[in-house]
Amino acid sequence: MKFTETTFPITEVRKQFPALARTYKEKPVAYFDGPGGSQVVNSAIQAITAYMERGGANLHGAFPSSWETEEILSEARQAVADFLNVQAKEVAFGANMTTLTIAIANALGKKFKKGDEIVVTEMDHRANVDPWIMMAEDRGLTVRWIKVDAETKTLDLTQLDTQINDNTKIVAVGMASNAIGTVVDLQPFTERAKEVGALLVADAVHAAPHLPIDRDQQQIDILLCSAYKFFGPHIGIAAIREDVFKELEPYKLTTSPAYYPDKLETGTQNHEGIAGIRPAIEFFAQFGEGKSRRERILSGMEQIEVYENSLANRLREGLSAIEGVTVTQAALNVPKTPTVAFQVNGIEPGEICRRLAEEHSIFVAAGHFYASTLGEVLGVNDSGGWVRAGLAPYSTEEEVERLIDAIKNL
Repeated sequence: MKFTETTFPITEVRKQFPALARTYKEKPVAYFDGPGGSQVVNSAIQAITAYMERGGANLHGAFPSSWETEEILSEARQAVADFLNVQAKEVAFGANMTTLTIAIANALGKKFKKGDEIVVTEMDHRANVDPWIMMAEDRGLTVRWIKVDAETKTLDLTQLDTQINDNTKIVAVGMASNAIGTVVDLQPFTERAKEVGALLVADAVHAAPHLPIDRDQQQIDILLCSAYKFFGPHIGIAAIREDVFKELEPYKLTTSPAYYPDKLETGTQNHEGIAGIRPAIEFFAQFGEGKSRRERILSGMEQIEVYENSLANRLREGLSAIEGVTVTQAALNVPKTPTVAFQVNGIEPGEICRRLAEEHSIFVAAGHFYASTLGEVLGVNDSGGWVRAGLAPYSTEEEVERLIDAIKNL
C-alpha cells in the first residue's frame, strides 16, 4: 500500500516505540533529538532482551547458545547487506562509527608515505575528519580541505580537480550534514576519486535513516553508519568493499582472526546489541512493497521520507515566520534531511533547550554537534551553536506545532 503524508499510519508507528509513552512535567514528551540518536523500536528491544534471557555466549563454542549467537550475527550482517546493498561478508560491527573509523584509518595508513594526501570537508562531523587527520600527522601526509560556501550552505567544488589529485589516497566525505541537513552530492567526489585511484570513505551516520543507500552504485569504497540513528542499538557499522577489506591490516591481537570481516572486530562484540539490528532495519521494510527485503526497505524508506519531509517543511516554514528566529539551511532546490537548525536572537541555544524541556516537555539539543568546523565557518560556535530539531517516523504534526508555538512564546 502506498501512503501519503496524510495517510501515513502514524498511530500504528507510535505504538512501536515504548519511549513515546514517557511524560515530563505531566506532559507527553516530544522527541526532536533523533539526529543525536533515535528512539528504539520495540521489536529491537524485544530481540535484545530475548538474547539475554535465553543465555548469551561467545563464538565458536560447541553448545547451542554459542551457535545461536553466531546465527544472530549472521542475520544482522545480512540485514545490513540488504539495507546498504552490499555483501554480508563485507559488514563489520564495532562500538561506534568513530571507533571503527579510527581503526580503519590506522590500518590504511600503514601503506601511505610522506607526500601522500587525504581530503576531508568542512561540512563533516569530526568522526569523519579527525581519524584521517591523526593518521596523516602520524604518517607525514598532507591534508586538504573542501570548503563550505557560507552563503549556499553547500560544499564549494570549484577547486575539486586540484584538491583531489594524483597524490590523493583518501577522500572522506559525509553524505549529509548532521548539523544543518544539507545532502551532499557524492558523484563529483566519487568520479574524481576514481580518476586518481583514491578511496572514497562516506560517513552515512546521518544519512542512513533518511536516504536510500547503494554503496556500489554510488561508488563508495568504505561506508560507515550507526544503528542507533535508525531505531536500533548503539552499534557502529562498516561496509568495506571486498577487495579493500582483503588488503586491510587492522591493529589487532595476534590470536584474533586474520580473515574479514572479523579482523576489524576487536575483542568480543556487543552480541545483545547486534541482535537488535535486524529488527531495526525491518522497521523500514514493513512500510514497503516488493519481493525482496531490499525492495521493501527502499519502498518503505521512500514512504517514510514523504511523511518526514512534510513535517520538516512545516517546521522550517513555521520557524522562519517568527521574528528573531534564523533557520540555517541551504536553498530550496538543495536536498535536505528532515533536520532543522536554528537560532533565536538574544537567547543562548542551550537555554532554549532547557526551557523547551521544562516548560513544554519538548526534547531538542543544542551545539555544533561535532560539526565544529561547519559551526566555525557559519559563525555560530561563539554563540552556543544551533538548536537542532530532527523529525522521525514517530513525529507528529501536533508535536511540530507545539515546537513552533513554544518558540513563539520565548
